[in-house]
Amino acid sequence: MPLIEKGEIVADAYIRVPDEEALPEGAAVLIGIDRFLAEADGLKGRQAPVGVIWPNNRPIAEIEPYLGQLSLIALNFPSFRDGRAYSQARLLRERLGWKGPLRAIGNVLRDQFLLMERSGFDQIDAAKTADAEAFDEATHRYTVFYQPATDQRPSLLRQRLGRTVSGVRS
Repeated sequence: MPLIEKGEIVADAYIRVPDEEALPEGAAVLIGIDRFLAEADGLKGRQAPVGVIWPNNRPIAEIEPYLGQLSLIALNFPSFRDGRAYSQARLLRERLGWKGPLRAIGNVLRDQFLLMERSGFDQIDAAKTADAEAFDEATHRYTVFYQPATDQRPSLLRQRLGRTVSGVRS
């Protein structure tokens, strides 16, 4: 599956390693949360980046003590109707201060790219190349937003508050 990062299709630097397989030396790995928690102390000395796949049915606050050990967090969308990962992304960015890469994985659809970007995702594991190629169009379809988000685009309210009646900025 193609990986989209900042609007471009890029090579995935991380290897997904199942729980029962050994971690490759010197390679960036993406592992499940159960394995990460079981091996967290041993992974502290690892010389290569470690990413974690965080399930959407687990409170995101539980990851806070481990943020310094992680180089990537992947949040799962098991179904296109399940939006809990959006909330997890916002909480990671806004409350927990996560500045590293945040990846959307699972049932990721082109119609959701804009909301994913606005929620704080900067990597999207797209289902097919055609979806990845449509990323730019999907994320630039709308230019005015009512809700504030993590992507720093001003909401309509913020835009209006920046103007006076005469049109002069305050």
